[in-house]
Amino acid sequence: MTALIKIYATTLSLLFTGFVSGCNDDSTSANDIPEIEGYELVWNDEFNKDGLPDSENWGYDVGGHGWGNNELQEYTAKDLKTARVEDGNLIITAFLINSTSGKSYRSARLVTRDKHAWKYGRIEMRAQLPGGRGTWPAFWMLPEEWNYGNGSWPDNGEIDIMEYVGYEPNVIHGTVHTDERNHTQGTQAGASVQVGGVENEFHVYALEWDEDKITISVDGHEYFEYLNEGRGWEYWPFDKEFHIILNTAIGGNWGGAQGVDDTIFPQQFVIDYVRVYQEVE
Repeated sequence: MTALIKIYATTLSLLFTGFVSGCNDDSTSANDIPEIEGYELVWNDEFNKDGLPDSENWGYDVGGHGWGNNELQEYTAKDLKTARVEDGNLIITAFLINSTSGKSYRSARLVTRDKHAWKYGRIEMRAQLPGGRGTWPAFWMLPEEWNYGNGSWPDNGEIDIMEYVGYEPNVIHGTVHTDERNHTQGTQAGASVQVGGVENEFHVYALEWDEDKITISVDGHEYFEYLNEGRGWEYWPFDKEFHIILNTAIGGNWGGAQGVDDTIFPQQFVIDYVRVYQEVE
């Protein structure tokens, strides 16, 4: 018997209000952040200080090693061209470099690893996504401690709160990966939802996670749920701290399945905020 997965919608069309598509205010303070019943805000970055991302919150993964997916980009660190805070937003920019040695792509992958991690809670991001064939932005989580199974992926879990492949406009994906439920076996647990205007409007992408289930939503509309049935770490490694990752990949097994359109660059992943809430005890 496989783990129970409730998919609220795979091709659900959503209606949106000005709450998620309006202009940004770069002066957000703690008093402006809305309360969520039953939760308390435990960490956030509102991206209100221009320049490089706050080093107390974010580190970088660097290099161009394909990242296990045959991706084409090189990730850089402390580089305003690929990751900067400006006018109240974090902007991750992917761009093309034409050189005598051939084409290359640059981007950024920001992580809270070894700085901030959480076990359970509501983790949310308000963002406008890059688009175009070959782009692959993501808002996701990996564990701090790799102590299950083979000590690597997928045994220790992955939570993809938002993934988007540019060749499939306006389709948002939410997924989890475990030893028994992962894409290398074609058994990943996930769902997709159609959301209008993700490349030119801001939307809220959120995870709610506790010891019993994982729920993923867009603008409050839940479209994917994965339950803990008590079947061991092979199905549920989500009982420890995970950190946040924000990145834009180029190409790769999924993002590059229909090639890369070099005429689209540069492309920007614009993030208004990232917030973490946990249940009030």
